[in-house]
Amino acid sequence: MEFTFDNNIPIYIQLLEYLKIYLISGVFKSGDKLPSVREFATTFKVNPNTMQKALAELESMNLIYTERTNGKYVTKNDKLIEKLKDEYATTLAKSYFEGMKKIGLGKADSIKYLEGIN
Repeated sequence: MEFTFDNNIPIYIQLLEYLKIYLISGVFKSGDKLPSVREFATTFKVNPNTMQKALAELESMNLIYTERTNGKYVTKNDKLIEKLKDEYATTLAKSYFEGMKKIGLGKADSIKYLEGIN
């Protein structure tokens, strides 16, 4: 998989977003052992220090935890992951409706467009 980074946003922030999507979409499930920092860095083609910064941020959000000498794991707190998913979905929905409003469509018409997409 090829990852494209926006030069206007710090890379660790972009990595954080990719990883959050992996968590809420189930790529990494509750309690899963995560790849090492080096493995992640190789996958994303970034400096390990940058990857570590993103993982540290996830850990500060309690989405992952570290077991000494065993590595990093996804939280077992499914409610926390579900809350993150709800927040992310709400953000996406708001963005969609704001975009549709800019082109003169209200919520009802915007929903019709959504329903028409396969």
